[in-house]
Amino acid sequence: METHVSKGVFKAKALEIMRGVEETGNEVVITSHGKPCLVVKPFKGASDPLQLLKGTVISFDNPTDPVADDEWELA
Repeated sequence: METHVSKGVFKAKALEIMRGVEETGNEVVITSHGKPCLVVKPFKGASDPLQLLKGTVISFDNPTDPVADDEWELA
């Protein structure tokens, strides 16, 4: 659920609003003259980049074995 707050209200209650975002996880939309201009939302840290790559590496059991002519492909 998102809440809309004017710039003036945000300026006066910024710390209170930010604490509320941290506690509830809800977004707050800051408006200027009734039009949305900013969004305050909880920070979501990136997952471990190595976990994204897990299982994508090709393993070579015998990397020193010669490659046959029919297995060789030019890239």
